[in-house]
Amino acid sequence: MTIYKRLDANKAAIDVMRPFEGDTLRQLREYYRIGLTWTSNALEGNSLTEIETKVLLEDGLTVGGKPLRDTFEALGHAAAYDYMFGLLGERRITVEDIKTLHRLFFKSIDEPRAGVWRDVSIIVTGTDHEFPAPAQLDGLMAGLGRWMEAERDTMHPVRFAAMLHLKFVTIHPFIDGNGRVARLLMNAALIQDGYMLAVVPPVLRPDYLTTIRSYQQKGEAEPFCDFIAERVLESEKEIMRLLHIPPLEA
Repeated sequence: MTIYKRLDANKAAIDVMRPFEGDTLRQLREYYRIGLTWTSNALEGNSLTEIETKVLLEDGLTVGGKPLRDTFEALGHAAAYDYMFGLLGERRITVEDIKTLHRLFFKSIDEPRAGVWRDVSIIVTGTDHEFPAPAQLDGLMAGLGRWMEAERDTMHPVRFAAMLHLKFVTIHPFIDGNGRVARLLMNAALIQDGYMLAVVPPVLRPDYLTTIRSYQQKGEAEPFCDFIAERVLESEKEIMRLLHIPPLEA
C-alpha cells in the first residue's frame, strides 16, 4: 500500500468520528495549537520548551530568563494558528490570507514589516539558493495565487500542501518568518481537505531542511512530499490513538 493510500485509509477511519464537536473539537484544536506552535518555533531556534509554550498560551504566564522575542513568537504563532483554523470552512487560500498569517505572527516583533513583502535581498544560511529580488515578489506571489487556484485538484491533497510549502518558502517573500508561514499555509491546505496536520518536531530539522534544499537546488520535490506525507501519517496515527480508533494494517 502506498503512503497516499495509507493516508486515505486512515482518513476514512477518522472521518467516521466526524464531525468533531464540543469538548472533543476544543481539545483537539488546543492540543495542536500548542504542539504546532512549539515545534514550528523550535525549528527556527526559539528557546521555549513545549511546557513553557503551553503555560504561556493557556495560562498567560511568561517564562523568566527567556528572550522577549521568543514570547512574542509563541503568541504570534498562536494567533496565526487561530486564523488558519478560521479558513477551515473554505477550500481556498489567497495571497491576502498569506499576508494576514504573517501579519498576525510578526506584528509584535516588527510591526512595520508584518504582512509586507521584503524590500531587501536576503541570504539564508545553510543554502546557496538565490532567492528572488524584492522587485520580483509581487509577480511571483501573484503567480503562486494562480497556481493554488489552478493546480489544487490535479494532485493528492497532501502532495498539494507539501508543494505549496515548497513553492512559498522558495520565494521567501518576507524578511523573516517565512518557514513558519510556510508550515501554516501547508496545514491550512491539509485541514481544508480533511487531513491531519503535518507537525515537524525539532529532532527532524536536518531531514526537513535537506529535503527542502533538494527541491531548491535540484528541482526534486518528491523527497519533501514523502517527508510531509510521513508527518501527516504520524498525526493520523496519533489522532486514532486519542480517539480509540483501531490501527489499520499497513
